[in-house]
Amino acid sequence: MKKALVILNPQAGTKQANKYFVEILQVFNQAGYETTVAVTQKQGDGTEIVMDRGNGYELIVAIGGDGTFNEVMDGVLRSRLDVKIGYIPAGSTNDFGSSLGLTKDVVASAHSIVDGSIHHLDVGSFNGRYFSYVASFGAFTQTSYNAPQNLKNTLGHLAYVLEGIKDIPSIKPLKLTVHSEHETYEGEYLFGAICNSTSVAGILTLSEKVVDMTDGKFEVLLIKKPNNVIELNQMVAALATQNLTNSPMITFFSAASVEITAEPDMPWTLDGEYQEGCENIRIQNHHGAIKVCLNEETRVKTLTRDEKFDEMLYRLIEGYRA
Repeated sequence: MKKALVILNPQAGTKQANKYFVEILQVFNQAGYETTVAVTQKQGDGTEIVMDRGNGYELIVAIGGDGTFNEVMDGVLRSRLDVKIGYIPAGSTNDFGSSLGLTKDVVASAHSIVDGSIHHLDVGSFNGRYFSYVASFGAFTQTSYNAPQNLKNTLGHLAYVLEGIKDIPSIKPLKLTVHSEHETYEGEYLFGAICNSTSVAGILTLSEKVVDMTDGKFEVLLIKKPNNVIELNQMVAALATQNLTNSPMITFFSAASVEITAEPDMPWTLDGEYQEGCENIRIQNHHGAIKVCLNEETRVKTLTRDEKFDEMLYRLIEGYRA
């Protein structure tokens, strides 16, 4: 009989996975898996569970938010396990789950794992620490770990917008230099992301036409500090229309790796979790590093815009003018 290790974060999101956990296990049992269950209690447990107990399984399933998936993936890569990974998104925002087109129906997500096929997805590393979809800095990045969990559970995506709005009056540009394979970029930026996702920092959505999670490259987005209302309007227009390559306020390109020189105390976030900054940073794409089970027939199309994004842009303008 096939064996599956199911790792549950019981505190994730609105705890829907807890409510339907027996049904989730039945899906795997009916698909011929003998399941072993492990429950996380604190940050980092997912990685430790995989490293301590992950040998001998054909499938390891992460049930929780993007942070839970990150920990499970990290444990798989550190242990060099040749194992399939399943993801049941049960967090508040689930950026990575949205990019994969996974449904928020936790039982349906379980079915998509057992009925799906293997997809070799790229992952990133930040000076050796793995991340599944984004390393970001600046405006709106700290919201993912500053927003209270009860607010995330109640408002979901909107919680990140509201928390980010509070930061607008105190936003200061961050000076850094980014070296890619082909060019060097230097300036003062309000926000930056090195990502492999259609949803970034819980706020910004990138088009599926420019994001390929299997091409061995990241999408790099750098937003400059606007010095006047004209530059601000240019930035907002580019974000709203996703015309990212033709805006003087935005730098957007693809790269397999980047070298970054930044202020050592500049904080980052990796997959929504805090990452201490340092002066010299290497971010590397590891092509096809993980095997994730996905069912193409049940994947949900990612939306390109929503009212919350429009609200974020409006608040950004008002906060800047104030």
